[in-house]
Amino acid sequence: MVNGVSGSTYTTAAASTTSANTKAAESTVAAKNDDTAVVYEKSSAGSSTRKSGKANREVMAKLQAASDARLASLKSLVEKVITKQGQTYAAANPSDLLNDSSFWNAIRTGNFKVDAATAAQAKADIAEDGYWGVNQTSDRLVEFAKAAAGGDSEKIEKMRKAIQKGFDAAKKLWGGELPGISQQTYDATMKKMDEWAKEAGIAE
Repeated sequence: MVNGVSGSTYTTAAASTTSANTKAAESTVAAKNDDTAVVYEKSSAGSSTRKSGKANREVMAKLQAASDARLASLKSLVEKVITKQGQTYAAANPSDLLNDSSFWNAIRTGNFKVDAATAAQAKADIAEDGYWGVNQTSDRLVEFAKAAAGGDSEKIEKMRKAIQKGFDAAKKLWGGELPGISQQTYDATMKKMDEWAKEAGIAE
């Protein structure tokens, strides 16, 4: 014991003082850390608007691209369907030449031959109620258009134009003039498109 103060008492007091000083220091550091951690940044309404506008433009661009892709797909599909219908017609009627196009010349010169069974099947396929007949083919084209429109009747005219382009592309493959059955299919398809528009309440 020194001057009435034992070593253990000194140690405890020193420890208490050290502990108090440490806590005070930690509190100061924590306060400083809190001050630096909380930083006020002024929000920029203009920046937010710009980001929103950019996002909207990107969404619209994606929607437009998807719409263009569906129209292109419909046009391509119509072209393929009408070309196949014409080929089926040719198989059923190999001697029925529409014009002097290279395709029909190929048929006439013997590069397009079918056996009796194939010709018979082709005749059945292009019959009024056949798979490649006017009714079923025009029905499929309109159903394709409705599917491509995604149920949106406002897109009817865009679908009509895509179908028109498909027929025009097929017509070029046939030398500028479609087989009679394909022309009839075009007329039937457009009539059914008119009916769709009328049902949707947007017919002229």
